[in-house]
Amino acid sequence: MDEVKVGLLQMASEDSPDKNLDKTVSMIEKASYEGCQIVCTQELFKTKYFCQTEDWNNFSLAEEISPENKTIKVLSSIAKDKQMVIIASLFEKRTAGIYHNTAVVIDADGSFLGIYRKMHIPDDPHFYEKFYFTPGDLGYRAFRTKYATVGVLICWDQWFPEAARLTAMKGAQIIFYPTAIGWLPEEKEEFGESQHNAWETVQRGHAVANGCFVASVNRVGFEPSPDGNGGIQFWGQSFISDPYGQIVKKSSQNKEEVLSAVVDLKMIEEIRTVWPFFRDRRTDSYTDITRLWSD
Repeated sequence: MDEVKVGLLQMASEDSPDKNLDKTVSMIEKASYEGCQIVCTQELFKTKYFCQTEDWNNFSLAEEISPENKTIKVLSSIAKDKQMVIIASLFEKRTAGIYHNTAVVIDADGSFLGIYRKMHIPDDPHFYEKFYFTPGDLGYRAFRTKYATVGVLICWDQWFPEAARLTAMKGAQIIFYPTAIGWLPEEKEEFGESQHNAWETVQRGHAVANGCFVASVNRVGFEPSPDGNGGIQFWGQSFISDPYGQIVKKSSQNKEEVLSAVVDLKMIEEIRTVWPFFRDRRTDSYTDITRLWSD
């Protein structure tokens, strides 16, 4: 297809996973009404961002992921009914003691295309993900759907140009980034604007460097830390960037909404012809990229 309508589901999370699933289904229905053909949830859409603290009890929130999983069945059913591709971010229980931050991809006929497991795992104040998530072991992937070939990377993956490059090299026309990122209240006044600018700019750069579309979907609302020590003000501002790095559309800082926009996939071939970055890569000079640091 030359043009595809994309929908990003930006929402504030409730305490109940079931309520979050119901809300997401309602937003998918709204996206369908607006003509969206591919939709993507925010990171870990069924729960609040539980990684603010290290708590063994939170592992009970994880679920085994397969076509028989209850959540997958619900999403597959609505995907088939609405003829929509659905990308959804979940907390995966792979086996006892091994958990992943995982995105599932469901095609427009309801078929389960597969999963991507988050590769880069942060460990910062209020973002203690290394406690919960094993790094992904499936590599970087692209999924050929009814409407477009899509890649999925997750939140902290956003900062790594290698991840975007390898996903684009797999054939991704649109790279989706389910996200949970925001300001710590004590940092917002001094660093808030620069932090957000860096986050948006690096992803727009991925779109330019790889001649593809980037779609980043964030959550909104303030989620206090369960230990009473501050919290995170999620900054929303989900956006879609074209291969020139131009913002096609961006959502608000604080409202739940379906951000929908048409993307013109013809731009990819046009821009890669004019700016042939893939042609001019010097792969013979990149061997040191696999080293942690070049001393």
